[in-house]
Amino acid sequence: MELPLFPLHTVLSPGLALPLHVFEERYRLLTQRCLDESAPFGVVLIRKGREVGGGVERISAVGTMAEIRQATRYADGRYDLVIVGTTRFRVDRVQAGLEPYLIGEVTALREPTGDSDRALWLAGMVTRHFIRYVERYHEAISGGPGAVQIEVDVEEEGDEPEDSPADATVVETRRTEDDATSRLMRVARRVAAPDDPVALSHVLSGIVQVDVGQRQELLEARTAEQRLVILDAILRLELEMLGRGLKPHVVDPKELVKQRN
Repeated sequence: MELPLFPLHTVLSPGLALPLHVFEERYRLLTQRCLDESAPFGVVLIRKGREVGGGVERISAVGTMAEIRQATRYADGRYDLVIVGTTRFRVDRVQAGLEPYLIGEVTALREPTGDSDRALWLAGMVTRHFIRYVERYHEAISGGPGAVQIEVDVEEEGDEPEDSPADATVVETRRTEDDATSRLMRVARRVAAPDDPVALSHVLSGIVQVDVGQRQELLEARTAEQRLVILDAILRLELEMLGRGLKPHVVDPKELVKQRN
């Protein structure tokens, strides 16, 4: 299948939401196309350097389809988006020149569990480690400048749309919280019953604070079982560091608050 591609310096995990600020003309066109067609686009990680022009960037071979859940269009044509990752895909070929943005010929990836019994056992263990991680992480950064902005695709009753900018046309709105640590604790409670190893592995991959290389490795894991093994190793290391009073790994909040194309 063909999919418009949006290369970014970040990894979008299935089930996670990501705010985007779209100002480049070609990505405004991509956004408008996807809104008009109610179609997804593909988020792929730029592996090295910067995206330049309309050529083929050095992008990762596995990305995530993104649905637009919130779109705010400004009078000058810029967009603020909230997108949610859905299906992983493999980039088979990239076509440049058909549109101002890249078009990928992609194959949607299945989500095998691996050994189901071991995956369920790993899911329970990783969940327990994650809850301890969130508690210790909260203690380490509470009141400090390192609060992390996380968006998770969860629907809640009583959500009210936010006020929009005066010069903007709101296509769709959904409320998000400002307190990142509270969001982390809420997610920890929601994943405390790990009955879906695949979904759990993706959600935790998008929440645990690691660099983009590790996050891409998690995205590319062939099975949920393999992804949970990697997550377990990451969480054990983070818990050891936090237990020794070392500063936790914190992704630059400027990058997490809003990605810019």
